[in-house]
Amino acid sequence: MTWSEMQPLLFEACSETFRMVLWSTLIAVAAGLPLGLLLVLTDRGGLGQNVVANKVIGQVVNVGRSMPFIILMVALMSFTRWVTGTTIGTTAAIVPLAIGGIPFFARLVETAVREVDHGLVEAVQSMGGNTWTIVRKVLVPEALPSLIASTTTTIIALIGYSAMAGTVGGGGLGDLAVRYGYQRFETQLMWITVGILAVVISLIQFAGDLAARSLHSRGGRSGPAPRLRLLKAKEPAAADVGKAA
Repeated sequence: MTWSEMQPLLFEACSETFRMVLWSTLIAVAAGLPLGLLLVLTDRGGLGQNVVANKVIGQVVNVGRSMPFIILMVALMSFTRWVTGTTIGTTAAIVPLAIGGIPFFARLVETAVREVDHGLVEAVQSMGGNTWTIVRKVLVPEALPSLIASTTTTIIALIGYSAMAGTVGGGGLGDLAVRYGYQRFETQLMWITVGILAVVISLIQFAGDLAARSLHSRGGRSGPAPRLRLLKAKEPAAADVGKAA
């Protein structure tokens, strides 16, 4: 197969992989972020401690994470057909990709949020901040660099999942590698596909690391800024106490 014959195949496969990963990432982040926050908030000693809810949510997340993606795709075929009307193609592959990515990202969010300095949470609580304020003003901003790194890890995992989805008719680079590289013995095309995946993953990892380091070094919305605001809020109160004395 010549390069001119490979180009349209590679372009179509790349666009399919991009579409699968983009939509599944958006869904996984949108659902996994609140799920991860709930795991922290409902845990023992959390702001909304609820041991039963925490156990249930944790068990659901554990089951989702423990299931191999190929098995998950097969198990969700009926649901995928109900949602998309088919079990084959790029659109159908987005459903198991997103569902597989949600518990994966939720656990990463949980780990990132647990690293936030609890002293900041206590300071906001002492100033009358409610749970929503603490989540919005402290937990998410302080954990933002780690959340960016978690999103990067999730995207890379979903690219790997999308390649597996291609083996069962999901389209994308995985499908191209199987159909031409394995079934038609087009070894050159298969290695080009592998090279594209390696380059894409490296670029995504580099961009994610750069964004996380940039946020961490600048403080972004995290870092010293919230601490300074808290200190400034406390200083007038301390001054007032001194005058009263």
